[in-house]
Amino acid sequence: MLGADFACYLTHSEEDARWQMVCTDVGMNSVLPGSPYPPHREQHPESFRSVSVGRRINEFQIVYIPFGEGTLESGTQRSRVTPGSVFFLFPDVQHAYCPDPKTGWIEYWVGFTGPHFDTLLRNGIIGPEKPLYHPGYQASLIATFRTIFELAATQAPLYQLRICSEILKLLAEILSLERLAMQQDRGQVIVQQAKAFIEANIRSRFDLESLGAALSVSLPQMNTVFKSFTGMTPYQYCIHVKINRAKEILAAGETSVKELAWQVGFEDPYYFSRLFKKKTGRCPSEWIADDRVRPLVRAARRSR
Repeated sequence: MLGADFACYLTHSEEDARWQMVCTDVGMNSVLPGSPYPPHREQHPESFRSVSVGRRINEFQIVYIPFGEGTLESGTQRSRVTPGSVFFLFPDVQHAYCPDPKTGWIEYWVGFTGPHFDTLLRNGIIGPEKPLYHPGYQASLIATFRTIFELAATQAPLYQLRICSEILKLLAEILSLERLAMQQDRGQVIVQQAKAFIEANIRSRFDLESLGAALSVSLPQMNTVFKSFTGMTPYQYCIHVKINRAKEILAAGETSVKELAWQVGFEDPYYFSRLFKKKTGRCPSEWIADDRVRPLVRAARRSR
């Protein structure tokens, strides 16, 4: 039964309700391109059949679209649903959704209600201001939906409680994937800004505290995020940039070690020379004499 389209509308007992959460309906559909939506209209209560033109329901729903594209209207928001999207529907919030006729889609859904979920809504854990999420294709989400479908189909003892535990699992995974994506996006921004700051201040002595203050990031977070994206600490990256800039200056023409050190932010030319040799295997004068570098120097001098 669960290999094809499937829909089940569930009842619950007073004992189930004492758990403060119950599942109301579950299902999945494979909607082919150009086919009517919703499919199998006769399987759904009349109040659920107007999903493509607009409706209000008295429950929460999670809808997962692992394949296909379409549109979602929720309250005043209109969004594009892309492969791997998840959207939430909220009690008494006007909404409509449907697949793109050119692509169709596969949809998994579960409906639920109860004081526990009302509390999550009041506390801002979920809410109609953010109905759409983009976890992407996640086999774990599909596996959880499949478990919910099996429980709904067999309705073994305490199946309501077991389904609701799977719903909480869905919620936790969707929200954690969203938070992880946000952290990664924020991390990329931090690294890009840090690189720009370092390169703009190449003539200055490296100061991690100034970097953190400029980006409003704590020093431990700066080190952790920067290294996770680049494999280097900010200080190591700064040295890398300074040495590469020193090579460019050397290739552009003759300059003293003292002047070179100053141009890349080192007050002590002897320390700079030792560091340059440590990083390149040659001191500045030896590096400029290298057969592989000499043509660059001559070309630079001819261009002046």
